Amino acid sequence: MLARTDRRDVLLVALFTALTVALLYWPTGFENRLPSDAVQVKARILDVDNAHVHQYGIVREGEQRVTAVPLSGPFAGQRITADNILLGKLELDKIFAPGETALLVLSLRDGKIVSAVAKDHWRLGLQGLLLGVFALFLALYAGWTGVKAVLSFLFAALLLWKVLVPLFLQGYDPLIVTLCVLAVLMAAIIFLVGGVGRRSLAAYLGALAGIAVTCLLALATAPGFALPGAVKPYAETLLYTGYAHLNLGRMFLATICLGASGAIMDVAMDVAASQSEVVAHNPGIGPGRLCLSGFRVGRIVVGTMATTLLLAYCGGSLALLMVFMAQGVPLINVATMPHVAAEIANTLVGSFGLVTAAPLTAIAGALLLRR
Repeated sequence: MLARTDRRDVLLVALFTALTVALLYWPTGFENRLPSDAVQVKARILDVDNAHVHQYGIVREGEQRVTAVPLSGPFAGQRITADNILLGKLELDKIFAPGETALLVLSLRDGKIVSAVAKDHWRLGLQGLLLGVFALFLALYAGWTGVKAVLSFLFAALLLWKVLVPLFLQGYDPLIVTLCVLAVLMAAIIFLVGGVGRRSLAAYLGALAGIAVTCLLALATAPGFALPGAVKPYAETLLYTGYAHLNLGRMFLATICLGASGAIMDVAMDVAASQSEVVAHNPGIGPGRLCLSGFRVGRIVVGTMATTLLLAYCGGSLALLMVFMAQGVPLINVATMPHVAAEIANTLVGSFGLVTAAPLTAIAGALLLRR
């Protein structure tokens, strides 16, 4: 029995490894939107010219000229002068200094550089290092389960970038796309990490039920919240870049389901795993007592997870809340503002999914896990 379980586990890992590699090379259909004569390179900044940078209080405007040397590619070692246009927005502008590394975008004509733009600081090295250290520590701590967790992480990231985002841009219904992607995504994460078995099946069914409740409640409460679809950052920008056909309202509802899915999976797996341990130590337990055990664990887990959603969404809007506090805006005004109301909707609707996932997972576990 153990050998058969191990074989199923290895086959599942092999399957999702192949799917992850396939997604890595899967074309999204948007690769050719950039000019074909544009090249992106990593370069080291040698010198900067701030003569045309103007300071207005804490905001800088104008143009910074940088001299950089590409570190790889056909132009490696060649001194290039690039422009860094400052827009007067702290969240978008960047200032380079000698010795830093940057991402340069080179415009070519007949194989020669005609212009260069210093796009941003080079961060891929640090990001890759952190990802590698995270994967290493996870594998050292959790062993084979940690390796599967890393695989599920990579698969999830590629599935969202290569499937969900392109389908949104192509005009497919965001809610339907999100539900389909989450069904595949949760199956990958739960069965990879939890193994192929009844425990994972109970967690998967409970998580699906929680996502379904979240989606239905988001649809039911959307008219009452009366939130504009462009409440999320950069949503309005999509309309001005050739995607005026997108339904931003449905996209906002889809983000509610997507944002709550991680916590819902955690709750479902916690309840199913606890029931599995109960059965392992008491094989003769009846379905009723097993269900009650799942309920008791679910109450505790849901109690902390609801606050987790609140902290996550509050952390993303902390600067906005500080602005309101600094200006003395009354709490009733703050709660009715679109950006704050959107986070409240995310928290409350997502919490309903959590509360639903826990008991439904307990019921599924009682039916599937008892010996």
